[in-house]
Amino acid sequence: MKVSECMTQDVRIVDPGETLQDAARTMAEIDAGFLPVGKNDRLVGIITDRDIAIRAVATGRSSNAKIGDVMSQEVRYCYADDTVEDILDNMAQQQLRRLPVVDRDKRLVGIVSITDLATNGEAAHSGEALCEIARPSGLHSQAI
Repeated sequence: MKVSECMTQDVRIVDPGETLQDAARTMAEIDAGFLPVGKNDRLVGIITDRDIAIRAVATGRSSNAKIGDVMSQEVRYCYADDTVEDILDNMAQQQLRRLPVVDRDKRLVGIVSITDLATNGEAAHSGEALCEIARPSGLHSQAI
């Protein structure tokens, strides 16, 4: 199965020039903790609720600080034509619960989560991947 067959295609994108309050409001509206950050039709980063809490609130930044100042710029992603098996292995290895999905021109076309994969016929492999994702590793630095 290809990632394009199980990814979420209706994705909200925020601009790096928007504020953290804008990002938090969007997350609340769509009940998500992860937003892709895009500029000129290109994926330039991601912002998570954890980024806002650790990199912004905990360091005293204003809710008017820009998303671009807090977002993660080194984005791991997958391609829409990648196989689900490869993505699950990748997610487990890198301890990621979700990945932006891009086309071969690197335009954002969706998001794939461990839940998307588990509910689309990959439950056994998803369970193995989730065990690896949940394993503490110390790799997830919140430094900017």
